[in-house]
Amino acid sequence: MNGFFKVPVAKNEPVRDYAPGSDDAKKLKEAIADLRSTVRDIPMYINGQEVRTGNTQDIFPPHDNKTKVGQFHVGTQEHVKQAIDSALSAKEQWENLAWEQRVAIFMKAADLIAGPYRYKLNAATMIGQSKNAYQAEIDASCELIDFLRFNIQYVSEIYAEQPPENSPTVWNRLEYRPLEGFVFALTPFNFTAIAANLPCSAAMMGNTVVWKAADTQVYSAQILMEIFMKAGMPAGVINLIYADGPETGEVIFNHPDFAGVHFTGSTGVFRTIWKEIGNNIHKYKSYPRIVGETGGKDFILVHKSAAVDEIVTAAARGAFEFQGQKCSAASRMYVPSNLMAEFVTKLSAELKTMKMGPTEDFSNFINAVIDKRAFDKITQYIDQAKADPDADIVCGGNYDDSKGWFIEPTVIVAKDGKYTTMCEEIFGPVLTVYEYPEDEFEATVKLVDETSPYALTGSIISHDRYAIEYATKGLKNAAGNFYINDKPTGAVVGQQPFGGARASGTNDKAGAKVNLMRWTSMRTIKETLLTATDYRYPFHS
Repeated sequence: MNGFFKVPVAKNEPVRDYAPGSDDAKKLKEAIADLRSTVRDIPMYINGQEVRTGNTQDIFPPHDNKTKVGQFHVGTQEHVKQAIDSALSAKEQWENLAWEQRVAIFMKAADLIAGPYRYKLNAATMIGQSKNAYQAEIDASCELIDFLRFNIQYVSEIYAEQPPENSPTVWNRLEYRPLEGFVFALTPFNFTAIAANLPCSAAMMGNTVVWKAADTQVYSAQILMEIFMKAGMPAGVINLIYADGPETGEVIFNHPDFAGVHFTGSTGVFRTIWKEIGNNIHKYKSYPRIVGETGGKDFILVHKSAAVDEIVTAAARGAFEFQGQKCSAASRMYVPSNLMAEFVTKLSAELKTMKMGPTEDFSNFINAVIDKRAFDKITQYIDQAKADPDADIVCGGNYDDSKGWFIEPTVIVAKDGKYTTMCEEIFGPVLTVYEYPEDEFEATVKLVDETSPYALTGSIISHDRYAIEYATKGLKNAAGNFYINDKPTGAVVGQQPFGGARASGTNDKAGAKVNLMRWTSMRTIKETLLTATDYRYPFHS
């Protein structure tokens, strides 16, 4: 594992646009029709085997909640134990496999996604997670391909990093060992790429993994496992289970061989996991690695010098693509008084042009939120704003669950900079705007920094370079990904490593070498070539 062999230099996968009449659009629609022609029976995957329990949970598209498209087999604590045993049994052979042989599997997986599986994986993401064609393309295909290819490059660079030669009689070297035990990957519904990257990044470094996918992402997770196995993933390296969260945690976090957790999800769940690991720390063979990306209350801060058309587009895309169900989605916005009236007028007009409906109609920009639980939570915030004298709904505010979990893009104007929806994570198509006096920019920067416990993404839109510098410095701890003159979404692997701090996670930057380093345990080896034969040093002479 000396990094002698070179891997292909990673390049970002080109994004296809699925324009009307294009061959890509035709093939994607065919893939959607093919998947929807059958009710898929989805097993767990333990030790390379399909596991069906008979205890099934139905899958309905969020935008078509009366049509069953699949069912998945729910596991028990016994299946969690089996998955752990499988991971531990596979560990020695997998970690001893030359790293070039390991990454070759992921290299093939990336090519499978770029080629024969592209439309199928995108279609599954569109059906199961209600992403439109473009959102599915940039997630399920492009970002995942990028994660795999860039991580392969980072693996080769990590293994090549060795101590400098500083003595002719000593050979120093670093060994990058996988963690001692198994890694637990707990993945979210909203990004197919994240669901794959969390187990794959750990596995690339020689770890074996127990992967629990979100129930609302199982439909595309099964396609991912199909791809991994087609690429030659050995049995037991990644074990995919669907079991109750607390029951799974009870087994995982009490096991002596638990070595680390790779997590994306809510702040509340992550804090519970961290507390449980802390309480059980005496049970483990080593200190587990805890890597998590959690919630966000992401902002757009507008300076009085900004152009209205730019901030309208940043708001429309940043807040409402994928129904605001991105950890990075713009959720709070600060607009100066000189731009506010024109901004609201133009944004309202733009939102009225956004079509809402099922993903199968490629002309729909807005689709459904993920499930009833999300629908109920988001609409409660909207109803609260309707009844609250401190808030005005200036766009949207309507919702309908008769056919799917549809919520209109909604804009709330808050009279208080710390109004409820300026502070609390909603995770839906709701943007709250606060108007500040145009000459109180510095005070507003402080307000942005102090309003939310989260620190994931944020942006400053300004044509004044002094204002940009002031905000960049003043908000240095308010966002792990900070954007200048852009929306706060759309991080690209290899260009903008993603992650935040404060209540938004451990900032271990998915899509960067530092994340892969978290799944290694280095051993320093010093070999003395000419061994001393006398204890005396020169000063004894």
